[in-house]
Amino acid sequence: MIVVSVTYPASPGTHFDLDYYRNSHIPLVQSRWSGMGLAGARFLRGIGAPGGGPIPTHLVALLSFESAEHFQRAVERHGKEIMGDIAKFTDAKPVIQLNEQFE
Repeated sequence: MIVVSVTYPASPGTHFDLDYYRNSHIPLVQSRWSGMGLAGARFLRGIGAPGGGPIPTHLVALLSFESAEHFQRAVERHGKEIMGDIAKFTDAKPVIQLNEQFE
């Protein structure tokens, strides 16, 4: 199992349309990748920073995949469509990272 983190930095002046993300982008990702190894997804919305400063991140998506190979196949198949949808909800450049989960 791997976890793909997709982080949307909240640089000054960036926007993030949470309604579009929730109602359109998440369903798109789930419909395309659920049958390709996507085992689960969690979403963390930035609401504050220590000391009351501005949030450093609009949102972090944590996508669990059966393996890195499953993720790669999903991206090869539907990545263009999913990545192309990002401009509809934000102008922040996402940071994508593959992670190994441990306890």
